[in-house]
Amino acid sequence: MSYLKNLPNKDGYFGDFGGAFLPPELVPHFEEINKAYRELGRSADFLNELKYIRKHYQGRPTPVYYAHNLSKEVGAHIYLKREDLNHSGAHKLNHCMAEALLAKHMGKTKLIAETGAGQHGVALATAAAYFGMECEIHMGEIDIAKEAPNVTRMKLLGATVVPVGFGGRSLKEAVDSAFQSYVPQADTALFAIGSVVGPHPFPLMVRDFQSVVGFEAREQYLEMTGELPDHVGACVGGGSNSMGLFAGFMDDEQVVKNGVEPLGRGTKLGEHSATMTYGKPGMIHGFKCLLLEDEEGNPAPVHSIASGLDYPGVGPEHSFLKTAGKVNYHAVTDGETLDAFYKLSRLEGIIPALESSHAVAWAMKHAKEQPGCTMLINLSGRGDKDIDYVVDNFGTGEPK
Repeated sequence: MSYLKNLPNKDGYFGDFGGAFLPPELVPHFEEINKAYRELGRSADFLNELKYIRKHYQGRPTPVYYAHNLSKEVGAHIYLKREDLNHSGAHKLNHCMAEALLAKHMGKTKLIAETGAGQHGVALATAAAYFGMECEIHMGEIDIAKEAPNVTRMKLLGATVVPVGFGGRSLKEAVDSAFQSYVPQADTALFAIGSVVGPHPFPLMVRDFQSVVGFEAREQYLEMTGELPDHVGACVGGGSNSMGLFAGFMDDEQVVKNGVEPLGRGTKLGEHSATMTYGKPGMIHGFKCLLLEDEEGNPAPVHSIASGLDYPGVGPEHSFLKTAGKVNYHAVTDGETLDAFYKLSRLEGIIPALESSHAVAWAMKHAKEQPGCTMLINLSGRGDKDIDYVVDNFGTGEPK
């Protein structure tokens, strides 16, 4: 695939975005990670072990499903890539197992990470258990309360969950906390970043490890229909599940790529996490990207009903794709997301993650604009983690 081979460049840039801006003490450790990935990522032994894990442990390939009832309801053809059926309940295990495998080959004994909705934390704790490694997960106090089932799962899997109580007490602060913890442990631990964000080589590595989603989906859709979809779509926070889907279609110019981000409660700063819609070039957590900033030029407070999407930045590759006009980015509100959450549950018997519900909400809206079109949506995770929060705050969605 020409696009995937050409980007990023050797310094980790996608156009003007990316790079690695690190404190001096971390530079050799990230160089070590980059060197290990460049060598092991092309090794038959590494790739074969990863293929074995994906097939026999994760349960890949995950299916593509034609959502017949939802399609009939909205007047267009909606297909779902069922990453909610991936072991541990989301796409996150695709890169977590690979990052843990890389850490093992590097001689590391511990995995450290941040998490928002908890799916990355659960996936990394799962990988740590599989490989017999220690695991330390940093999570904002707001998200700990909101995503209690995933906190329990992480602890059952043997991970240490570190509550983060400063600042906004959500995903950005969890990343800050995890970085602080990683610095003195870098000799023996790997900071397994949970999305296509962070300093190089993580945006590259996580995209490559998640590309299995897109390549599987493309082959499956072709087998089902004999053609490619008009649109592919996925939610965007940091952007790992969407880059995984897009990777399989980057050289198919006729397929429109759509990223869907959270408009939250409104358009004012602090009411949303719509980085692609309102962000400007900036720097966060050691890389350049589009960024939501406050009046002082600091990362702005953000909001989303989905804990996994409330991040003021976004992956550098998404920033490049936006500015280059290669991907269309849309924003949907909390209300539209909830409607999609209830609709998919009732019409298809699939309870989606609130993150994934953003992508379903966009598909439902787009069906009205382009009746009869075909859309392949990445259902990045299942909603078990969200049901208590949704029911406690919004009810079960029963007709009034």
